[in-house]
Amino acid sequence: MPCSQLQTERLLLRPQTAADIPSLVSLLNDFEVAKNLARVPHPYTEDHARSFLVRGAEERAKGIAYPFAMIAKSDGTLIGGCGLHLKDDGVFELGYWIGRPFWGRGYASEGARRLAAFAFYDLKAARLSAGWFHGNPASGRVLEKLGGVFAGGEQRESLARGEAVYCYKVVLDRENFGRRQ
Repeated sequence: MPCSQLQTERLLLRPQTAADIPSLVSLLNDFEVAKNLARVPHPYTEDHARSFLVRGAEERAKGIAYPFAMIAKSDGTLIGGCGLHLKDDGVFELGYWIGRPFWGRGYASEGARRLAAFAFYDLKAARLSAGWFHGNPASGRVLEKLGGVFAGGEQRESLARGEAVYCYKVVLDRENFGRRQ
C-alpha cells in the first residue's frame, strides 16, 4: 500500500479524518471555492463532508483514489485538499483546492507538485489528467508549472453552479513532469 502521508516544505498531505469536518465545511461552503470544483455542491454541509470521508476511505482501500487533506506544517491548519482518482480509462485524474483565506501563497502548486510526484514515482503512473474551469486561470497556471499540456476542452458539470462549465483539459506525463511550458 502506498504511503498515507506526503510532505513538502510547508505542507503535510494526509488522509482526511472526522476531525477535519468543521474545517472542510467552513472552507468548501464558500461559493468562490466550490464553483471551481466539479463534485462539490453548494451549500456544503456536514453530511456532504461525512459522505466524502467515507467514500474517500473506501476508494483509498481499493487503490482507486488517494484523497488528502492539505495541512499547513506551521500551525496544523487544514488549508485545502488534493487527490488522485482513477478514471474509467485507467488514468488518474489529479485535483486540488485551497480555501480562500489561503489563496495566493503557492500552496496549490506545492501540494499538486508533491501529489503528481507520488502518482508518477510511487504509483508508477505514466500519465495524469487534470482540468480547470474557465474563469479560474490560477488553476491553469498551477498545471502549467507542473508541465501540463493542453489536451482540449469540454463542458463539465459543476454541482455548485448547477450547470455545465467549459473545462480546459490538461495531460501531464512522467517525462514532462515539472517542465514549464
